[in-house]
Amino acid sequence: MQLKHDKGALRRTLALAACALAGGSHPASAASQPWSLDSAVLFYNEVDRVSVVEPVVFAKRELADGGSLGLHGLFDTMSGASPNGAVASNRTQTFTSPSGNSTYSAAPGATPMRSFRDQRLGVGLDWMHPLGRLLRSNLSATLSSETDYFSLGLGDTLSLDSADRLTTWSLGAALSLDQVQAEGGAPDALTLLSAPATAGGGGDESKTVTELQLGLTQVLTRSALLQANLAVAQHSGYLTDPYKILSVVDASGATVDYRYEKRPDSRQSQVAYIKWVQHLDEDVFHLSYRYYSDDWGIDAHTLELNYRYELGGGRYLMPHIRAYTQTAADFHRYFLVQGEALPSAASADLRLGAMDGRTLGLKYAVPAAHGGELSLRVEWLQQSGEGHPAEAFGTLRSYDLYPTLNAYIVQFGYSTPL
Repeated sequence: MQLKHDKGALRRTLALAACALAGGSHPASAASQPWSLDSAVLFYNEVDRVSVVEPVVFAKRELADGGSLGLHGLFDTMSGASPNGAVASNRTQTFTSPSGNSTYSAAPGATPMRSFRDQRLGVGLDWMHPLGRLLRSNLSATLSSETDYFSLGLGDTLSLDSADRLTTWSLGAALSLDQVQAEGGAPDALTLLSAPATAGGGGDESKTVTELQLGLTQVLTRSALLQANLAVAQHSGYLTDPYKILSVVDASGATVDYRYEKRPDSRQSQVAYIKWVQHLDEDVFHLSYRYYSDDWGIDAHTLELNYRYELGGGRYLMPHIRAYTQTAADFHRYFLVQGEALPSAASADLRLGAMDGRTLGLKYAVPAAHGGELSLRVEWLQQSGEGHPAEAFGTLRSYDLYPTLNAYIVQFGYSTPL
């Protein structure tokens, strides 16, 4: 079993890929075809790590008052192995789960990986309804459950159009209530794995996420559109990953023990996002930039480009390029040194370290019966960091402390009016 904290970045990757299926348009009018359906099956595979199969369905109904009702659901299965935070060693390393009921090992020179298998069921509801000629509300509710994690989300976004409908302002608020149900209970932070009496002693933990977002959509010309968003989020509660650990090394760099990680119990983040959509004679391109910053010390930049190239007859190709870079969290450490004072927080999670990411993809779509669409999306994703950091010493210099991640995504999509 693997906690959502560890899978957070992966979940976001899958969500971005799955959300792309909801972009289909249907020529039938709302009066004659009030329902539309978007669906997809996504296959995600990290080389020598994690594999995921995720079917997603989104159904939308146009309402008589000009509003709409959306229903969506997903069920994914995930299995494989993920780095547990420990560094490679010149000897076989054996680890015990927080519950003490199972063990797993890493061969000499190998990055320690924790195997897991998990399933997630998620459902959601969106209700957009007009509050006036230019004002509307979009209420949303989501429910997600997996082996060791439960999440309930609620939100509302108010959108106001200008009189000429060329400008739309939006203000949204969201609340997420999450329950962490770690295997064996949450372990005591920064305690030694060699002290089993302190491991797995806690029960379920909880966290809360609140978010506010301000958005602007502006029609620039008959063929150009600009979108901009500003968002702030506050995370509070249990933000530590109970399955992540850090190696404790001696003066030679050899591993002598391990400690459970500890993260701060609050996190405030800010996001600025801007997107430009340009319609050419036939083709359309989307160019976006996202800046993320939080009080953990992470600053991240994302640049993304999609270009829809029309092939005629309703067929099109859409290349996709994404570049990402981030700085490390203030408390990110590759390891702890025996005898040194313990920090107030520490994590060796690679997703909290400095890294660069890149994605290359291509989508091909063709018309289907009754005004629908069939599509195939293929993408390659890579994440890399500093495998030989300056703080490495002794035997640690012989190992890659940030092994490169390569992943592949294949998604089959189908959309149609009903």
